Amino acid sequence: MISKRRKIREAVLESTFQIDFNKEISYETIKNLLRDLLKDKKVPQSLIEEAEIYLENIINNKNDYDELIKKYLVNWEFDRVAYIEKAILRLSIFELNNRKDIPPKVILDEAVELAKKYSNEKSAKFINGILDRLAKEEFKRL
Repeated sequence: MISKRRKIREAVLESTFQIDFNKEISYETIKNLLRDLLKDKKVPQSLIEEAEIYLENIINNKNDYDELIKKYLVNWEFDRVAYIEKAILRLSIFELNNRKDIPPKVILDEAVELAKKYSNEKSAKFINGILDRLAKEEFKRL
């Protein structure tokens, strides 16, 4: 059974993915998509509101999060990073920065699992490498 927290992460990921995939999409459209995804996953209203906080923060801080991602890319151009990988990294950066109640190892493990589900094993290793360094050096959480 998938945890409620995983359902939130997946819905936020699927919603924020749209930022790169469809550059013309409005915030309201993304927010409605998030709500629909969470209702389909039978997530309670209180957690829908929590997911909306994730969404709003990720959208409002996208440029800052992208700069952090760029800082930790090794021999790789940001434009070559897949949209889904960017979305996973942004989600994880949000959690590392804002969810002190979630252990960093859990955040990294969840990011790896999302990468395996939505991309592949190579992507999971790529994301783990970036987040491991980022968690240690930027957030001093590992």
